[in-house]
Amino acid sequence: MVSIQPLEASFGAVITEVKLGKLNVEDWGKIEEAFNEYGALVFPNQHTTDEEHIAFAERFGPIEFLRGAGEKAAWISNVNPDGTVMEIKQKRFQALRGNEGWHTDSSYMPLAAKASALAAIKTPQKGGETELADMRDAYDTLSETMKEKIAGLSAYHSLYQSQAKAGYKFNTGDGYGYHTKGAPLRPLVKIHPDTSRKSLFIGRHAYKIPNMADADAQALLDELLDHACKPPRVYKHQWRPGDIMIWDNRCILHRACPYEYAEPRILRHVRVAGDPNTETAETGRDDRADDFVPSSVNN
Repeated sequence: MVSIQPLEASFGAVITEVKLGKLNVEDWGKIEEAFNEYGALVFPNQHTTDEEHIAFAERFGPIEFLRGAGEKAAWISNVNPDGTVMEIKQKRFQALRGNEGWHTDSSYMPLAAKASALAAIKTPQKGGETELADMRDAYDTLSETMKEKIAGLSAYHSLYQSQAKAGYKFNTGDGYGYHTKGAPLRPLVKIHPDTSRKSLFIGRHAYKIPNMADADAQALLDELLDHACKPPRVYKHQWRPGDIMIWDNRCILHRACPYEYAEPRILRHVRVAGDPNTETAETGRDDRADDFVPSSVNN
């Protein structure tokens, strides 16, 4: 029988006594219900194959093609195809370092992601955890004054500006960043399409609020993020090979934690696309992204 143990946080649960590669209808129903209730689920010691991992994620919805070539899984890895560890100057490594900032997946794309499922393949001896933060409780615990202030406000989301603020240059024209076609405009307060709960929809990709001075917009976004990503709204998962964790991008932020970058860290990632009826955003010209030019590269 499926065992569901809530985390010692405002969200999340650990699920055991189930094999994701052999789910029956009853077990899947319990998992889907837990996903909507807890926002993030941890499945220890699964050791799924690529096919099992993808099939599990597909239960939540269609898979987002991360590289536009029909690939349903991507590697979150600092290891090159020849087995060497990536260097700082490599664009892929810079993208991994950028992911150490709080974010939600694909918010900078016209269609934001519904869920992200990570499976641990190889982990460093220390560090390299994935942290999650509950944006439902973050909204609930705002002051009434702040709730009134942000009601009706929206922010543009851009991977170009978020990478640049982290000290990296994301090449203009790179399709996955969506810079050349415009930055999606998303409300700061999101109503979850399945639970109707309100949550903050923020993170490192959010950077500009219409009809607000840029400095004021950034200060507001920083204040909200600082409030949101604090206990008891935060969970840090220490990966062990075989673990799978899935979270709801519509109400949960996440980030990678630093580690000794000379050590391999390999995770398999499958991302569930959002429902076009609820996760599609208006796009406008990302006219400030090129202004964020890094002065140096992070070490």
